[in-house]
Amino acid sequence: MSPADADKSDKNGIEYFHIPDFTLAGGTTLKDVKIAYRSFNPTAPRTVLIPTCMGGRVNSMLNFTSGALRDYHVVVVAMIGNGESTSASNDPHFPSDYSLRYEDCVRAQFQLVTAHLHLSELEAVIGFSMGGQQAYYWAVMHGTGPQPFVRNVVVICGSAKTSGHNYAFIEGPISALETSSDYARGRYREMGVKPVQGLRAFGRAYAAWLTSAEWFRQELWTQFGARSLKEWLYPAEGEAPFEDWDAEDLLVLARMWQSGDVGSLVPAGDYRTALETVTARVLVMPSLTDQYFDAHDGEEEVKHLKKGVFAPIPTIWGHVAGGGANETDTKWVDGKIEEFLSGQ
Repeated sequence: MSPADADKSDKNGIEYFHIPDFTLAGGTTLKDVKIAYRSFNPTAPRTVLIPTCMGGRVNSMLNFTSGALRDYHVVVVAMIGNGESTSASNDPHFPSDYSLRYEDCVRAQFQLVTAHLHLSELEAVIGFSMGGQQAYYWAVMHGTGPQPFVRNVVVICGSAKTSGHNYAFIEGPISALETSSDYARGRYREMGVKPVQGLRAFGRAYAAWLTSAEWFRQELWTQFGARSLKEWLYPAEGEAPFEDWDAEDLLVLARMWQSGDVGSLVPAGDYRTALETVTARVLVMPSLTDQYFDAHDGEEEVKHLKKGVFAPIPTIWGHVAGGGANETDTKWVDGKIEEFLSGQ
């Protein structure tokens, strides 16, 4: 199952941490920000944080608790905007200008682990896709100095800066949703309409980019239960990826994804300069066939990390190789994480 197929109604084990008067990078102050999270194995002495990805819910994320992280306290946290934590869909005061930024998510997550969970350090932050971008922000914001708060960072199919090509890709699904008639120029809520056609179009515009040309050549959509490519692209109503999402939540996340750049955190404004400040160990695991978080970007990023390790995933499953889409790649990623964390 891909994160986008997650059941929003699955709230098993989810807890909430509330932050009063939280000011976003764009200037909006929210009176009560709630952060949804779930703890696994909470009595373990070392803690790993896993932020959600695009389409991910707390209970749908690959959390490695039966493998590499079986001996760790694992906290899976919903990034702001995903519909579980404070979002456009559940807070009428949420900014409508798509100004949410990754640093907002990380600042809230830092308050969660320090003020609420009373942790003085994190063994690791591990993230996939947008979660990987959050992990890079964690590295720059809390992975510097002689004793960094986060000791290890694992970036799976993510990047320190969203490339122009990646930006252009996500503009496609955004446009498919925004131009749908049932999105109604953003007025769907006041009209009492769920923009199902727009949400389904968002998923179809995404579809060709998820994996690779070879994946399609081998007709591996059958592994998702589809009997044909058309059935995979046009599943039954109610079964399409993103169909149970709120449209504005998707757009908030997509615009934050486009704005991703750890260079914004340092005076020089350059992501390379920002990465050079990181003293935490960083494992960078792109997919060799990812069509938007390109492996060459990860290879370049490692050159600017003091303790960076580059380990690309050998796969034809493209971007979703890092998100638990197939058992072979999941075992490979799990093994690399275990090797990395045990090699300190």
